[in-house]
Amino acid sequence: MSDHYDLIVFGSGPGGSTLAHRLASTGKKILILERGDYLPRETANWSSNAVFVEGRYQAKETWYGADGRAFHPGLHYYVGGNSKVYGAALLRFRERDFEDVIHADGLSPAWPLRYDSFEPYYNEAEQLFHVHGLRGEDPTEPVASGAYPYEAVTHEPHIAALSERLRQQGLQPFHLPLGILLDQKNGRPTHASRCIRCDAFDGFPCALNAKADAQIICIDPMLATYPNVTLITNAHVTRLETNEGGRRISTVCVKHLGENECYSADIVVAACGALSTALLLLNSASSDHPTGLANGSDQVGRNYMRHNQSVLMALSRETNDTVFQKTLAISDYYFGADDWNYPLGLIQMMAKSHPDQIRAEALPSWLEWLPDMPFETMARHSMDFWLSSEDLPHANNRIWIDHGKVILDVTENNMEAHRRLRDKLKALLSGMNAHPYLLERKLYLGKNIPIGGTAHQAGTARFGIDPKTSVLDINCKAHQLDNLYIADASFFVSIAAVNPTLTIIANALRVADHIAERLRA
Repeated sequence: MSDHYDLIVFGSGPGGSTLAHRLASTGKKILILERGDYLPRETANWSSNAVFVEGRYQAKETWYGADGRAFHPGLHYYVGGNSKVYGAALLRFRERDFEDVIHADGLSPAWPLRYDSFEPYYNEAEQLFHVHGLRGEDPTEPVASGAYPYEAVTHEPHIAALSERLRQQGLQPFHLPLGILLDQKNGRPTHASRCIRCDAFDGFPCALNAKADAQIICIDPMLATYPNVTLITNAHVTRLETNEGGRRISTVCVKHLGENECYSADIVVAACGALSTALLLLNSASSDHPTGLANGSDQVGRNYMRHNQSVLMALSRETNDTVFQKTLAISDYYFGADDWNYPLGLIQMMAKSHPDQIRAEALPSWLEWLPDMPFETMARHSMDFWLSSEDLPHANNRIWIDHGKVILDVTENNMEAHRRLRDKLKALLSGMNAHPYLLERKLYLGKNIPIGGTAHQAGTARFGIDPKTSVLDINCKAHQLDNLYIADASFFVSIAAVNPTLTIIANALRVADHIAERLRA
């Protein structure tokens, strides 16, 4: 048995790293176990062919759908987790997202805590992760106790013109809140800015370390400042064992560089991501927990959510010379529309399409419509959008293990709302001076979005008051265990229709404050 720690955190993504960062100043002995290594800084970081087509940084794993079809999940095992390649769009859930929301296909259930329990932590999360934005533009934004800590990332001329055209159509476009290490003046990065506003941001690792990811914001500063914190990389937590009676985690079993190692701590925190955390709990079944650790409710692995998402490319009639395109979003249809009484979702810009991506994704329908347009020309005229609608938690949307195979069973729901959101965007294209035709990008981060798109994974160990229907209590401690917490998106009861990362960070700060009280006691 290796040394005993006050706290062990497994997973160094936004949840785990934020929680450890918050607790580092307590002086307690903290160990962070990360399955992967540091993502290499190399010229391939900026290669769309390497990142998107080859999937250079994607985990080399094979999972299976319920129909037996094999796929590669969009997971990234590195210090900083999936945030190394995220788009850094950091939005708050709206107040209504924490309440019952009726959708055409059913209910998005209320959380056991409301928005006001998270609001102070949202404010701190925005400070910590350098969020750039502007209050008052977003028509659905929730109440905030402070301004954004940094000014909104400036639109480039083509996007500024697009924003104005949208306003002329009666919409209220807003600057997308971004976590980015950018100093700007007159719309340009200053000479001292770490971010240079390049076209390799959304979905790319940042070779300049200018993205506000979990490694850059939490892990690196923490390790440089606090000698009581240790990070071990290439350390895959394979199993959690309990004491006699099954009430406490006694042993954390790790495969480290091919060797089996064991660690122990007063408190352990799982932050591997909603899918990997659920797999860890299921793999830790024992006589005291025969269906999986903390699974007395039979909810571990269930209620998996990942948004209904589309990545769509429109072609502008004029050249779109924008470099940094991910600065604008539209929430006017978030809770409904004139012709639909149910929520539709969020439209946001994303990074410009690169010729290599378009070439790899070109479908027959594209080539029939544009037989003579080279991929390079398409890229110069592209406008690119990420659409997110809420998918609803269903018990049978789940991850489990069958004879050593990982099975991810996903049945799409609430798709009419997503189709209508796409139609809204299509209708807006004429006012954007674009062709009224949307080209669907099936390949993104080396994956097909409906089953393999795991970037917004959430909901496999929901929190709640009743141990019969939830895995965690309101402090994200397992109902059945005294010293196991979860600090990733597993705890989500619903996923709303905005990117989940800021809520993960805010909740990690909240849970860390609770754990700090236990450590002091």
